[in-house]
Amino acid sequence: MALKCIAIDDEPLALRLMSDYVARFPELQMVNTFEDAITGAEFLKNNPIDLLFVDISMPDITGIDLVRSLQVKPMVIFTTAHKNFAYEGFELEALDYILKPIDIKRFTKAVEKAIDYHKYQNKTSAIAETDESLYVYSEYRMVKIDLGTIEYIESMEDYIKIHITNDKTILTLMPMKKVLEKLPSARFQRIHRSYIVPVNKIRSIQNRKVQLTDVELPVSESYNDFARNWAKHK
Repeated sequence: MALKCIAIDDEPLALRLMSDYVARFPELQMVNTFEDAITGAEFLKNNPIDLLFVDISMPDITGIDLVRSLQVKPMVIFTTAHKNFAYEGFELEALDYILKPIDIKRFTKAVEKAIDYHKYQNKTSAIAETDESLYVYSEYRMVKIDLGTIEYIESMEDYIKIHITNDKTILTLMPMKKVLEKLPSARFQRIHRSYIVPVNKIRSIQNRKVQLTDVELPVSESYNDFARNWAKHK
């Protein structure tokens, strides 16, 4: 079934362009378009929508305020001619943030992200255990991470740093407990209040230290049971 979309923008030309772009994707269905945020917000209160394209700078209320007011939020892709609203988009967990004028290549990238994320959200818990991706918000947009590239995850107070292959890192605002819930429990284990590791990348555990491919991490007293069980099965 196609994702139901609406677009809200005070520029008629922008709405026509958005409708034209959406029509190129069989996975999307443009249900309606609105030239003012208030009418669009009323429609959203009474109609279930999967994906919202919304301009940020509008004369009545901003797209930011509109999304913030929604009790049930669809996936959101902000469109704007201004860069200075990026942090607010991050706060509201927008899927993407596209600068105008919008070209089809950039639009396609945002839409593919929405389609992938919708599939991810609607998987059963059994399927989720075998899923190969993790989605997090980073740099003001949704980022898809291949589970196989995760070397370890590190807590940094309110943020977590995801260390991935080739010495790259992704920083996201999320508690460790929440990211652990998103990961398949058979493949990732918490070994310390500050660290989560992929089980298949553990090389050894000795003296309350976990040796991964390129780093050694501590095992806290609370997680000694995992260390003992891992050793028994090796």
